[in-house]
Amino acid sequence: MPRRGYKIRKVEFDEIYANATVAKLINLIMFDGKKTIAAEHVYATLNRFKEKKLNPIEVLEKAIDNVSPRMVVRPRRIGGASYMVPKEVPPRHRLFLSLKWLVDAARARSNKENHSFADKLFAELTDAYEGKGAAVEKNQQAQKLAEANKVFAHFSW
Repeated sequence: MPRRGYKIRKVEFDEIYANATVAKLINLIMFDGKKTIAAEHVYATLNRFKEKKLNPIEVLEKAIDNVSPRMVVRPRRIGGASYMVPKEVPPRHRLFLSLKWLVDAARARSNKENHSFADKLFAELTDAYEGKGAAVEKNQQAQKLAEANKVFAHFSW
């Protein structure tokens, strides 16, 4: 942990939707500093939602809400034993975890039915919007683990 608090950097809005969440998604997808390629993938995905007569920002927000964890477990060492202590997730970290889980699930999808990353991202966002998919399952696993370790909640100080 840092001795002093660190300054929280402001994320600039993206050019098309003027939304900070879309800009964060682009930054998470970015690989080797290729931000324009990541932006092309994200905008292609969001344009496919427009073609289906859906508001892309609302779809993204609902998908993030379906994936975002409320509680996670953190290991805490007490008296020579490690306990998994459930903790509530702050809103900024909740957004980061949900976007990361969505991107990781999209990257893990097979290439058989989807050809580009934009297709994979579209499929994963669609599944998360409907409440299914790998990212939603990861959220459910985190919630189950937190619920199972609720006994150790008194160790959170």
